[in-house]
Amino acid sequence: MKFQSHLSIYLAFALLLFISACGSEKKNEADAPKQGRELEFTEQVTFISTDGEEISTIRAALANDPDERNQGLMDVNEMPMDAGMLFIFPDESPRSFYMANTPLPLDIIFVSADSTIVRIHQSTTPFDSGQLPSGKPAKFVVETNGGYCVSNDIQEGMRIRF
Repeated sequence: MKFQSHLSIYLAFALLLFISACGSEKKNEADAPKQGRELEFTEQVTFISTDGEEISTIRAALANDPDERNQGLMDVNEMPMDAGMLFIFPDESPRSFYMANTPLPLDIIFVSADSTIVRIHQSTTPFDSGQLPSGKPAKFVVETNGGYCVSNDIQEGMRIRF
């Protein structure tokens, strides 16, 4: 009889544990951790009109070595509207970017060694592996959220400062 009493208590306890484990509450999407890479925005890039007026400024993550430049904004799922990435190359030459593994539409801004914007690819297609060439030699590239250049009237021939 004592054995049955202990067995009953044990089974009741096991059943309670099982029921509480099954009844775990659902988490909504806002509670879920964000996927993708996080960026550290350590630089500022200012866009300057052809008459020398400051148009806008973004916070920028820096891509200054081959690994950082190769990774760029790949696997970054969200980025503030006032943010982007500044790529610095060791020399000025024709460049070409692509959007493979990049989930955000971007404006890709190619910039010559004298800081003049030589080409803008606006609102590029996420995950597209097609080439996006600079057309002219570039030493710097700035990537912003797609639509930033239109919203701020950034045009070829303008300059950047960082």
